[in-house]
Amino acid sequence: MYLCYIDESGTSSIPGNTSHFVLAGLSIPIQYWKSCDKDIESIKNKYNLRNTEIHVAWILRPYSEQTRIPGYKNLSHTRRRSQVQQLRTAELLRLQKAKNPKLYKQTRKTFNKTEPYIHLAYSERYDFVKEIALCISQWGFARLFAECIDKLFFDPARRTPGQNVDAQAFEQVVSRFERYLQAISFGDPQQCWGLLIHDNNPTVAKKHTSLMNQFHRKGTMWTTVKNIIETPLFVDSELTSMVQLADLCAYSLRRYLENNEKELFDLIIQRADRRDNISVGVRHYTKKDCTCKICSQHYEGAAQPQLLPSLT
Repeated sequence: MYLCYIDESGTSSIPGNTSHFVLAGLSIPIQYWKSCDKDIESIKNKYNLRNTEIHVAWILRPYSEQTRIPGYKNLSHTRRRSQVQQLRTAELLRLQKAKNPKLYKQTRKTFNKTEPYIHLAYSERYDFVKEIALCISQWGFARLFAECIDKLFFDPARRTPGQNVDAQAFEQVVSRFERYLQAISFGDPQQCWGLLIHDNNPTVAKKHTSLMNQFHRKGTMWTTVKNIIETPLFVDSELTSMVQLADLCAYSLRRYLENNEKELFDLIIQRADRRDNISVGVRHYTKKDCTCKICSQHYEGAAQPQLLPSLT
């Protein structure tokens, strides 16, 4: 049995506030689940983040309050947290008096999302994320599947009616995971089974459950579904470390494509599923002459398609 943890980065709406939408799935054999979970918990404990969710987009934001605290880096974690919270409370009170409910609401959300990490300076938070990415890169048994869609080149008129960015990404990840399971099952008397475990979102849950039911009946555009069982299980990512790793993978892919941030990407991409030294697990849906590392590895030894490449 193989577990494939799925999460996204960026917005699937067009235009949205990101140029790319990435859906990533990180697969591990079920017998390695416990050891993987222990690896991640060990790193969290090192940074005083026990039982804390890994949400990379919030972790790697600048926290302006830290720069306003004299000698912040020399303070204990407890003192850092206390002083940042004091400044944040003052800021929320200021915004309340200014009667700007929209800005107050957004600021309060930001403070809530980043609160678990305020005892760490930016360099420490980055080191934490990098250490998690390095850990994933060393799991030789893990496989990464992802669809990275450049929304500038997504043409709804050329798609199956009703198939939007999110639906295309999900179909691709399902197809790639299914083909991987079929490949490792080939010639083995025991069939390898797979289960999708997805970060919970009520809207996405309903849509992806419906799509998966359809894939079980009719297959995807690229393959029949024989090895993936059930519809996706939707779990609270805050409570499940392994889903949080899919968030890190999706984030790293998107930041590489949008901002050319290579360090995390170079670690994560090592786990992309490969066939004959060609990366078949991760695809960049974009212009025909893209020279990014994903496209270079995906089409190595094969002719580059004219536009909007197929599954492989």
